[in-house]
Amino acid sequence: MSRLLSVAAAQLGPIGQKESRLSTVNRLIVLMEQAVRLGAELVVYPEAALTAFFPHWWIEDEKDLDRFFELSMPNPDVKPLFDAANRFNVSFCLGYTEIAIEEGLKKRYNSAILVSDGGKIIGKYRKVHLPGYADRRPGDPFQNLEKKYFEVGNLGFPVWEAFNTKVGILICNDRRWPESYRVLALQGAELILIGYNTPLQNPAMPESDALSNFHNHLVMQAAAYQNSAWIIGVAKAGIEEGVMQIGQSCIISPSGEIVAQASTLGDEVVVARCDLDLAARYRARVFKFSENRRPEYYRAISETARS
Repeated sequence: MSRLLSVAAAQLGPIGQKESRLSTVNRLIVLMEQAVRLGAELVVYPEAALTAFFPHWWIEDEKDLDRFFELSMPNPDVKPLFDAANRFNVSFCLGYTEIAIEEGLKKRYNSAILVSDGGKIIGKYRKVHLPGYADRRPGDPFQNLEKKYFEVGNLGFPVWEAFNTKVGILICNDRRWPESYRVLALQGAELILIGYNTPLQNPAMPESDALSNFHNHLVMQAAAYQNSAWIIGVAKAGIEEGVMQIGQSCIISPSGEIVAQASTLGDEVVVARCDLDLAARYRARVFKFSENRRPEYYRAISETARS
């Protein structure tokens, strides 16, 4: 009997810089309700889903910066979403920005959590591949300051057992790196959840702007096929505080095919019934990973790259 899981990609439209947490969380709950009506058992939200994507602006005042971060999870502002998950008996994956006190120091991370249908946190991931820069670039139409505002994630690439499978999380720029998926797949992940906030423009290489949507799907479809995994990619889309962000939220099968995709740049839910056994069949019959992978050579290459 196949292992089936109905998954929803819950795309968000723009969030205004002054939009309250209450307003945003209510939007997330509305999307969750829609997803549940469509049969979803797991709802996946975008990266930094609780606020506007502030790394696009230079912020000098620490108090002003801190208002975009969560000190705990759940907190009173976000608890209604956890309560809704418990009420609807649905799980969710939420991207947010986090302040953590570690060894007496204040650290900021770009994070995501996986939450059970009982509203309990299953696990947390912190973004590893931070794009952009830490200096101000006044000539650019917007900034890309993740290297200024965030620490590199320090939790590795964890995988959790849930939904009768193994699940991993990536965040935005992580999806462009083949190593991200491979590390999760080598741990047995058959389901990979990805939230993103991706501008249509790349000021560092404007000649590639026309390929932004193509590259978004390319990296996820290739990774789904090469690693025999279901991939759920979910955007914060549309014009947010003057920055156009791509949409294309989608659900991709282990064959590399897109089986569901958002058609707007606003709040939208798409759902697909994912056959998790399809991942196992691709691993066993197409790639035959157990016979054809050569981890001893991969280790040698990694050691050479580090030297």
